[in-house]
Amino acid sequence: MSKYSIRQFVDETSQADEKNEFFELETSRILEVNLTEQVWAKLGSMVSYTGKIKFERERMLEHGVGKMFKRAFTGEGTSLMKATGRGQLYLADQGKKIIIFDLANESITVNGNDLLAFEPSIKWDIKMMRKVAGMMAGGLFNIHLKGSGKVAITTHFDPLTLHVRPGEPVFTDPGATVAWSGNLKPDIQTDISMRTLVGRGSGESIQLKFEGEGFVIIHPYEGNYTAE
Repeated sequence: MSKYSIRQFVDETSQADEKNEFFELETSRILEVNLTEQVWAKLGSMVSYTGKIKFERERMLEHGVGKMFKRAFTGEGTSLMKATGRGQLYLADQGKKIIIFDLANESITVNGNDLLAFEPSIKWDIKMMRKVAGMMAGGLFNIHLKGSGKVAITTHFDPLTLHVRPGEPVFTDPGATVAWSGNLKPDIQTDISMRTLVGRGSGESIQLKFEGEGFVIIHPYEGNYTAE
């Protein structure tokens, strides 16, 4: 059989028959959810499904009044959808790579644009960096997730994890920052000068500064965060 035959292609790219974990990486860029009850996912991330699954956009008061007001105030663009039922659900986000974390009474903070899906057992909240509000177009908002259960995030290209150690702060570009350990609280580092204001300058006027002990996940992509 030719290695370029249709049959060969179908065999190599078919989904795996084993359905064990709630979240499975069907490919590095497609997440399979073996759904038995419910999952929260990024709105618009469904690419295919089998079985009987119902999709609902997150309602205004779905997660309480507090989160509703946060969304209204921050303009947070991470809209969610709820998938309920039984079957295999396939999720993707613009061809980005997918990472699965199985939290065991742990916490992680994720850039809102890079959150793909999480189990209902996970508690979450919107975190706003107040010092940067108004300095950057669209602001800078993140999702803090904690508890026990699976979380899927996405990255542009291959991610890199940087270790943060006491006395050794790590600085990152906000748009290139995907996630960090839940115990870290980044601060805003600014380098505003006439050179920056006149012309393009270095293009690195705003950075995140991480201090303490933990990790930061970055990817080789600077997103759309730009100084106003």
